[in-house]
Amino acid sequence: MAHDPRALDDAFLAFWRERHIATLTTLRPDGSPHVVPVGVTFDPETGIARVISSRTSRKVRNVVEAGAEGQRVAVCQVDRARWSTLEGVAVVRQEPAAVAEAERRYAERYREPRVNPDRVVVEITVDRVLGRA
Repeated sequence: MAHDPRALDDAFLAFWRERHIATLTTLRPDGSPHVVPVGVTFDPETGIARVISSRTSRKVRNVVEAGAEGQRVAVCQVDRARWSTLEGVAVVRQEPAAVAEAERRYAERYREPRVNPDRVVVEITVDRVLGRA
């Protein structure tokens, strides 16, 4: 079920504030999918989903290796019959302010992230929202 990313209802947005582990799907250089569990935050006002990670992780390398224009990715969370997928173009940001904002949001939804001097943020500009929440 598709939703307008600019007009998500309160129940749907609440689902993205609850503590759920999600999966992030990126594409390897050979085109095969790489799916890993992640913590993800979603800001419906800006349409940005964020995943914090180490710069050496495969998911980060997949996005970086796709080039400066980024890579189309999907994050999905499931809770019984409720589910949602956010799709969009991801880029990797390493600026201290961008990483700090992603860490702050992660701490609000999950817990304070461990210290990681190699942390970057995968920022996804969401343009498609699917689900039943």
